[in-house]
Amino acid sequence: MSMSARIESHLLDREVVYELIQHKPTGSTHESASAAHVRDHQVAKAVMVHDGAAQAMAVIPGDARLDLDTLSVHGGRRFRLDDETDLARLFPDCAPGAVPPLGPLYGIETYLDEALTTPEPVYFEAGDHMFLVRVSGEDFQRLLPDARRGHYGHRESAPLW
Repeated sequence: MSMSARIESHLLDREVVYELIQHKPTGSTHESASAAHVRDHQVAKAVMVHDGAAQAMAVIPGDARLDLDTLSVHGGRRFRLDDETDLARLFPDCAPGAVPPLGPLYGIETYLDEALTTPEPVYFEAGDHMFLVRVSGEDFQRLLPDARRGHYGHRESAPLW
């Protein structure tokens, strides 16, 4: 697999200039960033949550952990982390665990961390565990036009890479 056809079509429809970065197979955002020689904070990580009635996506930097309390307050409901077994249904065109941070493309309410709203390039999962998509910071924001913005992630520690 490489980039999901659905993601590629979405990028082309919105005239987003992108680069596909291949790397060795990985199992986490940090591993993908390291393998692609990208700083963790430039990788947009999708974290799926739910409130019992509906699912939502929080998009945070790869070097951050989701602050569920802040997200819940901002969203006006009590969020919990999704179980990864539920994700195959939501992202049928993606490998398990390779969730792209493009909630609107999948009809999912999205919360975007302000740390990812800079002009610097943003990288994200292409729908598998071997490619990252590189887009400009401006284009990444255009891909998430209705995302609610706030500070949803807290840096875990200094990047290992």
